[in-house]
Amino acid sequence: MTPNRPYAAALERLRAASLRPTRQRLALAKLLFDGGDRHVTAEQVHGEAEDAGISVSLATVYNTLHQFTRAGMMREVVVEAGRSYFDTNVSDHHHVFFESCGRLVDVPAAQVQIHGLPDLPAGTEVTRIDVILRASSPNAK
Repeated sequence: MTPNRPYAAALERLRAASLRPTRQRLALAKLLFDGGDRHVTAEQVHGEAEDAGISVSLATVYNTLHQFTRAGMMREVVVEAGRSYFDTNVSDHHHVFFESCGRLVDVPAAQVQIHGLPDLPAGTEVTRIDVILRASSPNAK
């Protein structure tokens, strides 16, 4: 990325995902992907956008995160009903969710072994397995 083209990486990422590079998508892609892999909620992204002077509604943030997920740019990790994180790391991996603080941490796929999968109906196949380990601290209140 060159200094006079700060949105070049975001533009390239959107084009690779066949998404039209609207102003809002560009701004949110730059915000999400310029800092390495992370887990964010829509509310966190909305707050970061406001702090960065990006004028975007929370509904637009949700819509954009779901568009990025459908395009394979992100993964949605549902930790409980009504509580989702969006993960910029789309590689094969799992998660630990720390219930006391709401933190989500990556676990390499090689560190989790799955045995004894159930039989699936004819013509279906497993496309991905997502494991979320829930952790709590004995000192957490």
